[in-house]
Parts: sequence; structure tokens; C-alpha cells
Amino acid sequence: MTVGTLLARATRRTVLAHVRHVRPVDPYRAEGLVARVYAQVEQDFGMLAPPVALHSPAPQVLAASWAMLRETLVATGAAGRPAKEAVAAAVSMANRCPYCVDVHGATLIGLLPTLDGAGPAVDRLDDGEWGPLSRWARRPSPHGPAGPPPAPPEQLPELVGVAVVFHYLNRMVNVFLRDSPLPDTPSVARGMVHRTAARVMGALARRPRPPGAALALLPEVAPPADLAWAGPTVLAEAMARSYAAIGDAGRQVVPAGVRELVVARCADPQEGPTGVSARPWVDDAVTALSPAHRPAGRLALLTAFASYQVTDAVVADFRAHHPGDDALVAVTAWAALTAARRYGPALAGVPDAMEPTG
Repeated sequence: MTVGTLLARATRRTVLAHVRHVRPVDPYRAEGLVARVYAQVEQDFGMLAPPVALHSPAPQVLAASWAMLRETLVATGAAGRPAKEAVAAAVSMANRCPYCVDVHGATLIGLLPTLDGAGPAVDRLDDGEWGPLSRWARRPSPHGPAGPPPAPPEQLPELVGVAVVFHYLNRMVNVFLRDSPLPDTPSVARGMVHRTAARVMGALARRPRPPGAALALLPEVAPPADLAWAGPTVLAEAMARSYAAIGDAGRQVVPAGVRELVVARCADPQEGPTGVSARPWVDDAVTALSPAHRPAGRLALLTAFASYQVTDAVVADFRAHHPGDDALVAVTAWAALTAARRYGPALAGVPDAMEPTG
């Protein structure tokens, strides 16, 4: 039995304890599509990652989230894993997602031992060779072309893909996971915990993973226009299938008026909350909706624009109308992806070709 297998089995129970608001499918009771995704995650990622497992109440959305993550970050390609981890960490910093910052900062340290012992890698992303890539990934607005990444052209699909996926995952993690995957420890022991996590994550990330394994999880679809930056690649196929699966899930749960509102606000470069709290902006935006649809509108808009401000009360209001865990995962996933998709064309430096998802 390999170290990775032992780690996956040892962490099955504990990682699910990180999830809030929904009950993930127990890995020992998973069946069908959920079991297939769980097996791939443990094999390729090294453990049942909570950012993926949180999607399990909605199996198609689970498969989509994993397919996007695997075929951009995990699969071996033209861009090295350190560069992709740097993009993941930089985007996570921009989205105020401390959970993903901890995970991908630790992985970057584990992949680049020269960083060890000098503080968190994310504190030094703007230094040295990672500076241009970090600043490119952290661009604050998805509107208007930013120019392609400061990397060889053949790496563009993977680096842009990682950025888009983490704009999606950060929003889901902010809603459903606690602030850090690392255990609470006294300050004197924190450094040792970070170094141990870095060694483990770095070792897991070094293993080569051929692209394409996640494609069989979802049906084939035609790629949408806003995936032109991905070209005719396996990554593009995975993203297209994932976009379609999450879009279908959203259409089944999110009221049409809410979808139209979120799409319109995401498409307008002048829209977005200002100030410390997004709630006044959100409350004003949902006044056009029927009272029954306002809880879904609040949850969707906060997920898209300020996911770290989704509170227990916001979730409870939504659950009063949609009690199932699958509905909660579907509406947040749809809103998170609607917001994240805008970054692909902008980061690739091509005109915005966003297709309506409402």
C-alpha cells in the first residue's frame, strides 16, 4: 500500500469535518458517479479534498468541479506545477480565501524547497520569478483584456484555466469550508505544522498525472464561445462539459429572474458592491425580485461578488424555500461559475465573448 493510499484513507473522515451547511456523501457509502469521482480525487490529488467533496450532494456538479480542477491544475502539461500553484495561490489571495491560500501556499513551498523556512510562500509571490505571474493572476477586474500571462504561449490554456477554476473554487470554499485546513495549534508549533503540510503537499503534487482522465465523468458538449482561449485541448473539453453540467444544475434550481439578475450584474463593469459590506448593494439589487425569490437572489449575488460574506442567516433564508443540500450546492455553484467565467477571456487577452448563462 502506497503512502498516498494510506494518507487518503487516514484523512477520509477528518476532511469532511471541514464542510459546513451541507453533509457530504460519506466516502464509505458513495455509489455511482460520486464513488467514481471520489476514487479519482484520492488517486490523483492524494486525498479526498474538501473543496471537491463539498459538492457531493449534487453529483453532476461534483463531477464538474473535479473535472475542471484536475484538467487544469493536477494534470501534467506544458506549464509546470509550481507556476500553476503560484496562480492558484495568487487568485486565492485576491478572493480572500484563506483556506485555499494555506493549501496552495504550502504546496508551492513543498515543490520549491528553497522557499522553506522563510515564511509563507504567498507573502513572497510578488518577488523574483513569480512576481509577473502573480500580478497577472490577481488582476482585480474581469472586464477588458489584461493581456496573456507572462509565460510561453503554449502554457496559456493551463494558466488561464487554473485562474478561472480558482475564481470558482474560492467562492465555493468561502461559503462551505472553515478558514484553514490546518489544525489549530499554538503559535510555537505553527511553523512545524506548516512545514509538515508543505512536505506532504509537495510530494503529492510532484507525481505526474496524464490529462484526460476526468472527461469520462461528463457527457461531451460543444464548447461555448467564452472558452476560445483554451483552444482545441483536453482542458477545453473538460471545462466545456463542466460549464454545461453546472449550468444545467443552476437552471433546475435558480429561478429565471435570479439568473437574469446575476448574469446582468456580472456583465456590467460598473456593477458590484462598494464599502466594507456587500449586503446593502445586494438588498437593493433583489428588490426587483418577488419576495419568494429574494433569498435565492441574495445568496447568488453574495456568492458571485462577496462569497466571504455569505452568513448562516443567508443560507437559512434560502433553505426555507429550498431545503435540500443539492439545491444549496447547485445555486452557489451556478453563481460562482457565472462570476468566474468572465475572467477567462480577460486573462487571455481576448475580447469578452461571455455567453449568457441565464
